Amino acid sequence: MAPASLSPASAHALSLLAPTRTASGRWNSVSVPVAAVRPVTGVSVAAAGRRLVAAAAATEMAPAASGEEGKAFVEEMRAVAMRLHTKDQAREGEKEPQAPPVAKWEPSVEGYLRFLVDSKLVFQTLEDIVERAAVPWYQKISIFDYFDRNTINGSYTDAEFRNTGLERSEALKKDLEWFKQQGHAIPEPSAPGTTYATYLEELSEKDPQAFICHFYNVYFAHTAGGRMIGKKVAEKILNKKELEFYKWEGNLSQLLQNVRNKLNQVASSWSREEKDHCLEETEKSFAYSGDLLRHIFT
Repeated sequence: MAPASLSPASAHALSLLAPTRTASGRWNSVSVPVAAVRPVTGVSVAAAGRRLVAAAAATEMAPAASGEEGKAFVEEMRAVAMRLHTKDQAREGEKEPQAPPVAKWEPSVEGYLRFLVDSKLVFQTLEDIVERAAVPWYQKISIFDYFDRNTINGSYTDAEFRNTGLERSEALKKDLEWFKQQGHAIPEPSAPGTTYATYLEELSEKDPQAFICHFYNVYFAHTAGGRMIGKKVAEKILNKKELEFYKWEGNLSQLLQNVRNKLNQVASSWSREEKDHCLEETEKSFAYSGDLLRHIFT
């Protein structure tokens, strides 16, 4: 289905604050000067990429059906992600394996550095988008100049995604500095990272439901299968050193639950169509993340 069209100002400001629709299904509009909206470029969803990120994202997940009313929306997102796993990865998996298991990967430091550099760009992009969404796009206009508070009943004023404790860019900065001190050259971001970062920027401007799908999958997959991959790579090429990328301050389970609650809060005002649109973006999220993971073993 085609994403709804929003002005950059209102969409960006409300991309994480559950935008509302009128009875006709159109977005509420405001008369403010806006810049031209960049079109969202098409992407090729490679089957191998989907399989790769499924292996990385394996985690416990409560059964839930896409489109099943009455369930917390995060459960729906988890269920869709689980179906992109293979049967040996998860009970709900529906995909055939098309990538080697992590245990058989033969990573190199150079390839792992490319993965870390591209991952840093993606996480930094997510953090920057969220920061801008909480601060007025135009400094003279606040978020609530776009929509009346009563429209959203005050429900989303606390559902912000800054400083969740899941942020990774600073941790990756420390890790890359450590590699540099060991004498390794740090590469520039490559196509998988820059392409994904650009896509996330474009989604944040005009398709908040799709953006939320990527936000969820990137952060939650890293805390699950991402940690497992980090441990396996460390065992093979880093003398079991645990990078900062795989450490969190505080109780990780609680940090994740806090974000689940906020995601559910935001999605509670979405229509069924908007929720389904978010879920449909999962394959693209897996494909983009799979392109990053491919650095590690190729």
